[in-house]
Amino acid sequence: MRDFPGATTDHKGPKERAVHYWNDLAEVPSGYGPSVVTLGNFDGVHRGHQRVLETLVDTAARHDAQAVVISFDPHPAQVHRPQTAPPQIMGLQDRIEALAETGIDGLLMMHYTLELASNTPEEFVRTVLVEALGASAVVIGHDVRFGKDNSGDLATMQELGEHFGFAVYVIEEYGSDQPDAPDIMFGDRRCSSTWVREALLEGDVATAAQVLGRLHRIRGEVVHGDARGRDLGFPTANLSPHASGLVPADGVYAGWLIDAAGQRWPAAISVGSNPTFTGASRRVEAHVMDRPAEAVEDFNLYGQTVVVEFVARLRGMVAYAGLDALTAQMALDVAQARALLSTE
Repeated sequence: MRDFPGATTDHKGPKERAVHYWNDLAEVPSGYGPSVVTLGNFDGVHRGHQRVLETLVDTAARHDAQAVVISFDPHPAQVHRPQTAPPQIMGLQDRIEALAETGIDGLLMMHYTLELASNTPEEFVRTVLVEALGASAVVIGHDVRFGKDNSGDLATMQELGEHFGFAVYVIEEYGSDQPDAPDIMFGDRRCSSTWVREALLEGDVATAAQVLGRLHRIRGEVVHGDARGRDLGFPTANLSPHASGLVPADGVYAGWLIDAAGQRWPAAISVGSNPTFTGASRRVEAHVMDRPAEAVEDFNLYGQTVVVEFVARLRGMVAYAGLDALTAQMALDVAQARALLSTE
Protein backbone atom coordinates (compact mmCIF):
# COMPACT_ATOMS: atom_id res chain seq x y z
CA MET A 1 0.00 0.00 0.00
CA ARG A 2 1.35 3.42 -0.95
CA ASP A 3 1.26 6.16 1.67
CA PHE A 4 1.09 8.86 -1.00
CA PRO A 5 -1.63 7.45 -3.25
CA GLY A 6 -2.46 10.05 -5.85
CA ALA A 7 -1.96 13.26 -7.75
CA THR A 8 -3.86 15.35 -5.22
CA THR A 9 -1.62 14.28 -2.36
CA ASP A 10 0.88 16.79 -0.98
CA HIS A 11 3.81 15.74 1.19
CA LYS A 12 4.99 18.34 3.66
CA GLY A 13 8.75 18.54 3.96
CA PRO A 14 10.75 20.03 6.83
CA LYS A 15 10.00 23.57 5.68
CA GLU A 16 6.30 22.76 5.16
CA ARG A 17 6.63 22.95 1.39
CA ALA A 18 4.01 21.05 -0.55
CA VAL A 19 5.51 18.32 -2.73
CA HIS A 20 3.14 16.99 -5.39
CA TYR A 21 3.24 13.23 -5.80
CA TRP A 22 1.95 11.24 -8.76
CA ASN A 23 2.12 7.48 -9.11
CA ASP A 24 0.95 7.43 -12.71
CA LEU A 25 1.69 9.61 -15.73
CA ALA A 26 -2.05 10.17 -16.24
CA GLU A 27 -2.26 11.85 -12.81
CA VAL A 28 0.00 14.76 -13.79
CA PRO A 29 -2.30 17.78 -14.32
CA SER A 30 -2.76 18.91 -17.90
CA GLY A 31 -0.52 21.83 -18.75
CA TYR A 32 1.87 21.19 -15.86
CA GLY A 33 5.15 23.05 -16.07
CA PRO A 34 7.49 24.49 -16.93
CA SER A 35 9.68 22.07 -15.03
CA VAL A 36 13.29 21.10 -14.58
CA VAL A 37 13.51 17.31 -14.43
CA THR A 38 15.89 14.62 -13.31
CA LEU A 39 15.37 10.87 -13.46
CA GLY A 40 16.77 7.84 -11.70
CA ASN A 41 16.09 5.07 -9.22
CA PHE A 42 17.57 7.00 -6.27
CA ASP A 43 17.80 3.91 -4.06
CA GLY A 44 19.14 5.18 -0.74
CA VAL A 45 18.97 8.87 -1.76
CA HIS A 46 22.66 9.00 -0.81
CA ARG A 47 25.06 11.93 -0.99
CA GLY A 48 25.56 11.46 -4.72
CA HIS A 49 21.82 11.57 -5.30
CA GLN A 50 21.55 14.59 -3.01
CA ARG A 51 24.08 16.44 -5.13
CA VAL A 52 21.94 15.81 -8.21
CA LEU A 53 18.81 16.95 -6.39
CA GLU A 54 20.45 20.10 -5.02
CA THR A 55 21.48 21.01 -8.56
CA LEU A 56 17.96 20.24 -9.76
CA VAL A 57 16.37 22.57 -7.21
CA ASP A 58 18.88 25.36 -7.87
CA THR A 59 18.43 25.05 -11.64
CA ALA A 60 14.64 25.10 -11.32
CA ALA A 61 14.84 28.29 -9.28
CA ARG A 62 16.94 29.94 -12.00
CA HIS A 63 14.44 28.82 -14.64
CA ASP A 64 11.45 29.91 -12.51
CA ALA A 65 10.21 26.35 -12.94
CA GLN A 66 9.11 23.34 -10.90
CA ALA A 67 11.80 20.90 -9.72
CA VAL A 68 10.54 17.41 -10.60
CA VAL A 69 12.00 13.95 -9.97
CA ILE A 70 11.06 10.92 -12.06
CA SER A 71 11.72 7.62 -10.32
CA PHE A 72 10.59 4.02 -10.74
CA ASP A 73 8.94 1.30 -8.69
CA PRO A 74 9.83 -1.52 -8.73
CA HIS A 75 13.51 -1.11 -9.50
CA PRO A 76 14.07 -1.95 -13.20
CA ALA A 77 16.51 -4.72 -12.26
CA GLN A 78 13.72 -6.49 -10.38
CA VAL A 79 11.71 -6.59 -13.61
CA HIS A 80 14.50 -7.50 -16.06
CA ARG A 81 16.61 -9.84 -13.92
CA PRO A 82 14.77 -10.63 -10.68
CA GLN A 83 17.09 -13.51 -9.77
CA THR A 84 20.16 -11.28 -9.64
CA ALA A 85 18.65 -7.89 -8.79
CA PRO A 86 20.45 -6.18 -5.89
CA PRO A 87 18.57 -5.83 -2.60
CA GLN A 88 16.91 -2.44 -2.17
CA ILE A 89 18.46 -0.15 0.42
CA MET A 90 15.19 1.48 1.40
CA GLY A 91 11.48 0.84 1.08
CA LEU A 92 9.22 2.92 -1.12
CA GLN A 93 7.82 5.07 1.68
CA ASP A 94 11.27 6.00 2.95
CA ARG A 95 12.49 6.74 -0.57
CA ILE A 96 9.53 9.04 -1.20
CA GLU A 97 10.06 10.85 2.10
CA ALA A 98 13.81 11.24 1.53
CA LEU A 99 13.24 12.64 -1.95
CA ALA A 100 10.53 15.01 -0.71
CA GLU A 101 12.88 16.42 1.93
CA THR A 102 15.39 17.65 -0.67
CA GLY A 103 13.32 20.69 -1.67
CA ILE A 104 11.76 19.33 -4.87
CA ASP A 105 8.30 20.41 -6.05
CA GLY A 106 7.06 17.20 -7.67
CA LEU A 107 7.73 13.47 -7.72
CA LEU A 108 6.50 11.14 -10.45
CA MET A 109 6.91 7.54 -9.28
CA MET A 110 6.33 5.53 -12.44
CA HIS A 111 5.31 1.89 -12.20
CA TYR A 112 8.10 0.10 -14.04
CA THR A 113 6.89 -2.56 -16.47
CA LEU A 114 8.16 -4.27 -19.60
CA GLU A 115 5.74 -2.07 -21.54
CA LEU A 116 7.35 1.08 -20.16
CA ALA A 117 10.77 -0.41 -20.85
CA SER A 118 9.84 -0.88 -24.51
CA ASN A 119 9.62 2.89 -25.11
CA THR A 120 12.40 4.24 -27.27
CA PRO A 121 14.45 7.08 -25.77
CA GLU A 122 12.61 9.56 -27.98
CA GLU A 123 9.18 8.18 -26.98
CA PHE A 124 10.04 8.38 -23.30
CA VAL A 125 11.37 11.93 -23.53
CA ARG A 126 8.47 13.16 -25.65
CA THR A 127 5.61 11.64 -23.64
CA VAL A 128 7.01 12.04 -20.12
CA LEU A 129 9.44 14.95 -20.05
CA VAL A 130 7.97 17.17 -22.76
CA GLU A 131 4.23 16.49 -23.05
CA ALA A 132 3.44 15.59 -19.42
CA LEU A 133 5.92 17.68 -17.44
CA GLY A 134 6.66 20.56 -19.81
CA ALA A 135 10.41 20.25 -19.22
CA SER A 136 12.46 23.35 -19.96
CA ALA A 137 15.64 21.66 -18.67
CA VAL A 138 16.95 18.27 -17.61
CA VAL A 139 19.62 17.65 -14.94
CA ILE A 140 21.50 14.35 -15.30
CA GLY A 141 24.78 12.62 -14.58
CA HIS A 142 27.34 11.41 -17.11
CA ASP A 143 26.19 7.79 -16.79
CA VAL A 144 22.47 8.32 -17.44
CA ARG A 145 20.74 5.50 -19.35
CA PHE A 146 17.11 5.46 -20.46
CA GLY A 147 14.74 4.05 -23.05
CA LYS A 148 14.52 0.61 -24.65
CA ASP A 149 17.52 -1.60 -23.86
CA ASN A 150 19.07 1.40 -22.07
CA SER A 151 19.94 2.70 -25.52
CA GLY A 152 19.61 6.34 -24.50
CA ASP A 153 22.65 8.01 -22.95
CA LEU A 154 23.95 11.51 -22.31
CA ALA A 155 24.55 12.21 -26.01
CA THR A 156 21.02 11.01 -26.78
CA MET A 157 19.52 13.32 -24.16
CA GLN A 158 21.50 16.26 -25.51
CA GLU A 159 20.29 15.54 -29.06
CA LEU A 160 16.69 15.26 -27.87
CA GLY A 161 17.08 18.46 -25.91
CA GLU A 162 18.05 20.29 -29.07
CA HIS A 163 15.12 18.69 -30.90
CA PHE A 164 12.45 19.42 -28.28
CA GLY A 165 13.88 22.68 -26.99
CA PHE A 166 15.04 21.92 -23.45
CA ALA A 167 18.47 22.49 -21.91
CA VAL A 168 20.60 19.65 -20.55
CA TYR A 169 22.77 20.20 -17.48
CA VAL A 170 25.39 17.57 -16.62
CA ILE A 171 26.67 17.31 -13.06
CA GLU A 172 29.79 15.75 -11.63
CA GLU A 173 29.58 12.71 -9.36
CA TYR A 174 29.93 13.22 -5.63
CA GLY A 175 33.04 11.70 -4.11
CA SER A 176 36.27 12.43 -2.32
CA ASP A 177 37.14 15.37 -4.59
CA GLN A 178 34.29 17.53 -3.20
CA PRO A 179 35.37 20.02 -0.51
CA ASP A 180 32.52 18.99 1.80
CA ALA A 181 33.12 15.24 1.42
CA PRO A 182 33.55 13.53 4.81
CA ASP A 183 36.89 12.00 5.77
CA ILE A 184 35.63 8.50 5.05
CA MET A 185 35.44 9.29 1.31
CA PHE A 186 38.83 7.79 0.53
CA GLY A 187 40.53 7.42 -2.83
CA ASP A 188 38.50 8.13 -5.93
CA ARG A 189 35.44 6.07 -5.06
CA ARG A 190 32.20 7.89 -5.74
CA CYS A 191 29.10 7.73 -3.58
CA SER A 192 26.87 4.97 -4.87
CA SER A 193 24.07 2.62 -3.90
CA THR A 194 26.51 -0.25 -4.47
CA TRP A 195 28.86 1.13 -1.82
CA VAL A 196 25.98 1.46 0.66
CA ARG A 197 24.84 -2.13 0.04
CA GLU A 198 28.38 -3.47 0.45
CA ALA A 199 28.79 -1.65 3.75
CA LEU A 200 25.44 -2.83 5.12
CA LEU A 201 26.02 -6.45 4.11
CA GLU A 202 29.30 -6.27 6.04
CA GLY A 203 27.56 -4.75 9.05
CA ASP A 204 29.44 -1.46 8.61
CA VAL A 205 26.47 0.80 9.27
CA ALA A 206 28.77 3.72 10.14
CA THR A 207 30.25 3.79 6.64
CA ALA A 208 26.78 3.36 5.15
CA ALA A 209 25.63 6.41 7.12
CA GLN A 210 28.56 8.45 5.82
CA VAL A 211 27.74 7.61 2.21
CA LEU A 212 24.01 8.09 2.76
CA GLY A 213 24.40 11.35 4.66
CA ARG A 214 21.98 9.97 7.31
CA LEU A 215 21.48 6.86 9.41
CA HIS A 216 20.36 3.74 7.58
CA ARG A 217 16.85 2.66 8.54
CA ILE A 218 14.37 -0.14 8.12
CA ARG A 219 10.63 0.09 8.67
CA GLY A 220 8.19 -2.61 9.74
CA GLU A 221 5.35 -3.72 11.96
CA VAL A 222 6.10 -4.92 15.50
CA VAL A 223 4.97 -8.53 15.84
CA HIS A 224 4.98 -11.10 18.62
CA GLY A 225 8.17 -13.13 19.04
CA ASP A 226 9.26 -15.87 21.42
CA ALA A 227 9.29 -13.51 24.46
CA ARG A 228 12.77 -14.80 25.37
CA GLY A 229 14.08 -11.26 25.69
CA ARG A 230 11.36 -10.37 28.18
CA ASP A 231 12.09 -13.52 30.18
CA LEU A 232 15.77 -12.54 30.32
CA GLY A 233 14.99 -9.00 31.42
CA PHE A 234 15.56 -7.40 28.00
CA PRO A 235 12.16 -7.13 26.24
CA THR A 236 12.42 -6.44 22.52
CA ALA A 237 10.25 -5.09 19.74
CA ASN A 238 10.38 -7.74 17.00
CA LEU A 239 9.99 -6.45 13.47
CA SER A 240 7.97 -8.34 10.92
CA PRO A 241 10.06 -10.35 8.42
CA HIS A 242 8.32 -8.24 5.76
CA ALA A 243 9.95 -5.03 7.00
CA SER A 244 11.21 -2.75 4.23
CA GLY A 245 14.83 -1.73 3.84
CA LEU A 246 18.07 -3.67 3.62
CA VAL A 247 18.76 -5.53 6.88
CA PRO A 248 22.47 -5.28 7.74
CA ALA A 249 24.71 -8.24 8.57
CA ASP A 250 24.01 -10.32 11.66
CA GLY A 251 25.20 -8.71 14.87
CA VAL A 252 24.31 -6.38 17.70
CA TYR A 253 23.97 -2.66 17.00
CA ALA A 254 23.38 0.61 18.79
CA GLY A 255 20.62 2.65 17.24
CA TRP A 256 17.22 4.21 17.59
CA LEU A 257 13.61 3.08 17.43
CA ILE A 258 11.05 5.63 16.24
CA ASP A 259 7.52 4.68 17.24
CA ALA A 260 4.27 5.44 15.42
CA ALA A 261 3.90 8.71 17.34
CA GLY A 262 7.33 9.89 16.17
CA GLN A 263 8.98 9.41 19.56
CA ARG A 264 12.63 8.43 19.20
CA TRP A 265 14.00 5.89 21.68
CA PRO A 266 17.62 4.71 22.18
CA ALA A 267 17.90 1.00 21.46
CA ALA A 268 20.20 -2.01 21.42
CA ILE A 269 19.34 -3.90 18.23
CA SER A 270 19.91 -7.57 17.50
CA VAL A 271 20.00 -8.87 13.93
CA GLY A 272 20.27 -12.61 13.41
CA SER A 273 18.78 -16.02 14.09
CA ASN A 274 19.35 -16.32 17.85
CA PRO A 275 22.20 -18.88 17.64
CA THR A 276 22.13 -19.57 21.38
CA PHE A 277 18.62 -20.96 20.85
CA THR A 278 19.44 -22.47 17.41
CA GLY A 279 17.03 -20.13 15.70
CA ALA A 280 16.26 -20.74 12.04
CA SER A 281 15.06 -17.39 10.68
CA ARG A 282 16.72 -13.97 10.78
CA ARG A 283 15.07 -11.39 12.96
CA VAL A 284 15.47 -7.74 13.83
CA GLU A 285 14.78 -7.12 17.52
CA ALA A 286 15.15 -3.75 19.24
CA HIS A 287 15.47 -3.42 23.00
CA VAL A 288 14.29 0.09 23.89
CA MET A 289 16.41 1.55 26.69
CA ASP A 290 15.73 4.12 29.35
CA ARG A 291 11.98 4.34 29.06
CA PRO A 292 10.28 6.63 31.59
CA ALA A 293 9.32 4.75 34.77
CA GLU A 294 5.62 5.20 34.08
CA ALA A 295 6.02 3.60 30.62
CA VAL A 296 8.01 0.52 31.61
CA GLU A 297 5.06 -1.76 32.26
CA ASP A 298 2.67 -0.54 29.57
CA PHE A 299 5.14 0.13 26.74
CA ASN A 300 3.28 -1.76 24.02
CA LEU A 301 4.41 -1.45 20.42
CA TYR A 302 2.59 -4.51 19.03
CA GLY A 303 0.86 -3.72 15.75
CA GLN A 304 2.66 -0.40 15.33
CA THR A 305 4.78 0.35 12.29
CA VAL A 306 8.11 1.58 13.61
CA VAL A 307 11.43 2.70 12.18
CA VAL A 308 14.76 1.28 13.35
CA GLU A 309 17.90 3.31 12.65
CA PHE A 310 21.42 1.88 12.91
CA VAL A 311 24.25 3.94 14.41
CA ALA A 312 27.10 1.47 15.02
CA ARG A 313 27.82 -2.26 15.13
CA LEU A 314 28.85 -3.42 18.58
CA ARG A 315 29.76 -7.05 17.85
CA GLY A 316 29.00 -10.06 15.71
CA MET A 317 26.44 -12.73 16.53
CA VAL A 318 27.72 -15.44 18.88
CA ALA A 319 26.23 -18.62 20.36
CA TYR A 320 26.70 -18.57 24.13
CA ALA A 321 27.07 -21.58 26.41
CA GLY A 322 24.08 -21.03 28.64
CA LEU A 323 21.65 -18.29 29.64
CA ASP A 324 23.92 -16.75 32.28
CA ALA A 325 26.63 -15.99 29.73
CA LEU A 326 24.06 -14.66 27.28
CA THR A 327 22.38 -12.43 29.87
CA ALA A 328 25.72 -11.03 31.00
CA GLN A 329 26.66 -10.18 27.40
CA MET A 330 23.28 -8.55 26.78
CA ALA A 331 23.83 -6.32 29.80
CA LEU A 332 27.21 -5.31 28.39
CA ASP A 333 25.65 -4.66 24.96
CA VAL A 334 23.02 -2.39 26.48
CA ALA A 335 25.61 -0.49 28.52
CA GLN A 336 27.81 -0.02 25.45
CA ALA A 337 24.88 1.09 23.30
CA ARG A 338 23.73 3.53 25.99
CA ALA A 339 27.20 5.05 26.27
CA LEU A 340 27.60 5.37 22.52
CA LEU A 341 24.14 6.90 21.95
CA SER A 342 24.56 9.38 24.78
CA THR A 343 27.17 11.16 22.65
CA GLU A 344 24.93 11.34 19.59
